[in-house]
Amino acid sequence: MSGSPFVPLPPLSIAWTRKPVASARTEVRKLDDGRIRLSIIHDVIKGVTPEMLVWWFKNIEGEVEIEGCRLNRYRVWHPIDHIHYRVAKRCADGSIGPGAIFHIVEAFSGRRDWLVDGMTRVDRLDLDGFHHTPMRLGVPFGEASYRWSAVPGGTRYENSLTAGPIWPLFGRVLVPLLRRTMFPDDKAVAWLTHNVEEVGNFESFLPRLFADAVGVNAAPRGPTVA
Repeated sequence: MSGSPFVPLPPLSIAWTRKPVASARTEVRKLDDGRIRLSIIHDVIKGVTPEMLVWWFKNIEGEVEIEGCRLNRYRVWHPIDHIHYRVAKRCADGSIGPGAIFHIVEAFSGRRDWLVDGMTRVDRLDLDGFHHTPMRLGVPFGEASYRWSAVPGGTRYENSLTAGPIWPLFGRVLVPLLRRTMFPDDKAVAWLTHNVEEVGNFESFLPRLFADAVGVNAAPRGPTVA
């Protein structure tokens, strides 16, 4: 996003095997109101459960140990693209749920011109999925919807991102212009690759991290996580 003080960071030296876009079913659709909707049906996330995903989105802040090094959890999730994450607002009881706000900074493919720096409001987070609303200058700028369900060997994970504000009046004229300025087509398509990779990366660290955090058994996958 223009004016952000953040810049892409050097990639972390983590040997995740990134899943290719071809491993998922993706769709890009231009809506009549000028917005763009990106949809993904991911390959099964092996060894990961919906419980782990709910726990993760409530506990992204903090560190994880990878091969003897303490590393930022958010950066580990996507060692190339992720830059910064913080919980900007929690619920009244201090938890993370509907009403909480996340501050997210990432740069797709590590490119400065594909940087995203913004707030997003949590609308729903439970065993069936996650819904949040990206915000720009305090105004809703789209919607992100995640649906997940347990299947043999892991979790079926589907998600979509609809970019652009909802303006019933003047929308057909102003929304396409604003959306192309803030989230142009090439940047939108780059999000598909980014999202397929970060969701696939859960297999490499989340089962062990979750097991250590909540005290259950889970077989580690990929590099040692403790």
